[in-house]
Amino acid sequence: MFWIVFPLFQQIITHLGEQQELSYSQQVATICSATLLHVCYWTRLKWVPVVAPFHNLFVAHLCSFASRVSFFFGGALFSAVFFRHLPALEALPSFARIAFGTFEVVIVLFALFCYSQELERLAKAIEEPSTTAKPQD
Repeated sequence: MFWIVFPLFQQIITHLGEQQELSYSQQVATICSATLLHVCYWTRLKWVPVVAPFHNLFVAHLCSFASRVSFFFGGALFSAVFFRHLPALEALPSFARIAFGTFEVVIVLFALFCYSQELERLAKAIEEPSTTAKPQD
């Protein structure tokens, strides 16, 4: 999803004030990648436990940081899309276009949220000390 959404985000930011339309293939790729991310996340959440390959407090903090930073992009994407199109509200698009655009933004933002949740789960698993380790005297 990042290979698709980051270039679109860059296009929106670098061409502020210009009318931009996504191609049909870009819209399909965005929705398919967000849907795939959702399927993977919910499948893993329900049936696959998070097993840390090792335990390290510093790496756990890095994963937690990456989790939070990854969602900054979602907030920036929403802000850019919303504020970019706010002046164009004088001439409203069709209800179907508004609904579909809202659906696209929400599904991408929620996919990014799920990704950040998964990174947070991994961080917690890496942070927890091994239960099989013997306490030292």
